[in-house]
Amino acid sequence: MLKKEMNKIDIFSLAIGSIIGTGAFILPGNTFLPLGMINSIIGLLLGGFIMIGIVKNYAYLLNKHPVAGAEYAFTYDAFGWRHALMCGWFLALAYFSLVPFNATGLSFVVNFIIPGKLEVGYLYTIEGSKIYLGEIALTSFVLCLFAYLNIRGIKMASNIQNIMVFLLVGIVFLLLSLVIAKVGINNPSTVSFLDGQSINIKNILIVLSISPMLFIGFDCIPQVSEELKFDAEVASKLAVVSILLGAFIYCSILYFTSFGITLEDIKGGNIYWATGHTVDLYFGKIGLWSLALALLSAIVSGINGFYIASSRLIFAMSRGKILPSFLCKLDEKYHTPKNALLCLLIFSLIAPWFGRSILIWVVGTASVGASIGYLYTSMSAFKIYKEEKNKVYMPGILGTIAGIVFLVLLLTPGLKSSISMPSAIIIAVWAGIGFLFYKFYDSEAVRYSREDLDKIILNKEVDEKINNRLFE
Repeated sequence: MLKKEMNKIDIFSLAIGSIIGTGAFILPGNTFLPLGMINSIIGLLLGGFIMIGIVKNYAYLLNKHPVAGAEYAFTYDAFGWRHALMCGWFLALAYFSLVPFNATGLSFVVNFIIPGKLEVGYLYTIEGSKIYLGEIALTSFVLCLFAYLNIRGIKMASNIQNIMVFLLVGIVFLLLSLVIAKVGINNPSTVSFLDGQSINIKNILIVLSISPMLFIGFDCIPQVSEELKFDAEVASKLAVVSILLGAFIYCSILYFTSFGITLEDIKGGNIYWATGHTVDLYFGKIGLWSLALALLSAIVSGINGFYIASSRLIFAMSRGKILPSFLCKLDEKYHTPKNALLCLLIFSLIAPWFGRSILIWVVGTASVGASIGYLYTSMSAFKIYKEEKNKVYMPGILGTIAGIVFLVLLLTPGLKSSISMPSAIIIAVWAGIGFLFYKFYDSEAVRYSREDLDKIILNKEVDEKINNRLFE
């Protein structure tokens, strides 16, 4: 069992820090503003609204099963271990993707503020992105550092998370307030994104399709449910608040970025980092260092948050006998899932060798993995609720529809919202590895009864209803 060490502030910081990562500062110029300010804001708010609806399914299931692994445990209870493996495996892809995604952003900001400092030891070029040994070394060091800190204990990691999130939110709103006070809302740059711009459904759907990645941090809360000092109902409310605040921060950074560039600048493709450009224009070096601190806070909190969430998921899947047993071993001194963290570190250390191109690929892989997790959670809530109360659970239906829509938008070839070919290859390779685990543990599953697995995975004594449910 994991220790109950996390309070409400720790949990709220975990969720916000995981939601607002590197992408919040890079996507405004790379994705959001090119699609139109109004279109992006509508897509972000609509995505946040859908996520809040999906949280209802988490709230219902978390009250029943406050255990590490969350979506994996929910799916196991409803559909059996094979579906639980699929859900957990693809959700792990989302978490695993977002750890290096945030870490790679560190070299991005260093190169903007101190150009050329990391461009040491040129190796090769991938999709126009030059790979330098200096960037790889910095990213790898940060990944190793936070793996170590998480092994030392979740309380230490949570304390760091709290500080970073406080700095992140404070600096973002300070810069936004100052720039509004300085030039006003109706400045020429911002107006350039509004004049003559119409609502475009296709562009809104592009933003909506990546909402699973943008808001995935809220479900870090269920992953650590075994370590909470308070009940699941409060945790669910914190998840809703974190989504609302996360959506507001996304829109605030997007809006702030528009103060320093025009639509023509975006179309010209000459802006390296749009948000950084705006800060430099109005606040100079002092502003840039403040923004760097905010982005550093987002990077650190993102890495830390997904280290925590992914290690708990892998720990739970290993404890549930569908991943190698050594992954659920706890550190003897700190009582943390040490081997799961080291496994995540090994995977994460691969990403820096692909440079900034990984930033775009990860948006697709994380969105697909998160969508599968949301879909299974919603289907599980619907099935379990109907079995227990013989009633239709509307949040389960709506969440299922949302999960399917997300996957259609992401995986249908030819749509503007569909994932890139590198993202598709990563997902296919990951699915192949998961299939190997399925084939191996399919023969191993006969060693365990449903009753044994219920005790291990759901951390509960078996009741008559579960006994009567088929082990699929």
